[in-house]
Amino acid sequence: MNPIAPATKSLVAAALLAAAAAVTAPTAAASPDTAPRAYNCPNGSFCIYSGWDGGGTRCQWSDSSVSNTNDHCSFIRSGHNVRSVWNNTNHRVQYFTGTNHNDRVGSTNSLAGGNLTGNYKIMSFKPQ
Repeated sequence: MNPIAPATKSLVAAALLAAAAAVTAPTAAASPDTAPRAYNCPNGSFCIYSGWDGGGTRCQWSDSSVSNTNDHCSFIRSGHNVRSVWNNTNHRVQYFTGTNHNDRVGSTNSLAGGNLTGNYKIMSFKPQ
């Protein structure tokens, strides 16, 4: 048997404890009333993004219904599609490729969101 020096034993024990803590440490999760950090959507708002995963330019509304997003969203006005959304409201939001709630394309549950296909603009939305 090879004896292990006390200092080495302490280092090995510390390394094993650190490894165990890393494996058992809880992972951070978004609280139910806030968007994941990447999405950065204020409480009570519906947010759309020009990039994937809540990246790029963000446009947000606290109004539950908007008939023309083009009025207040720079990337929609400049012709860019919506690649991701976050619904940080207390109701499901349905969205449309046409103004005045025409041509429904999808919807997102309350306190949820994610990436879209990225090949259209959300021109209006309202509660479902």
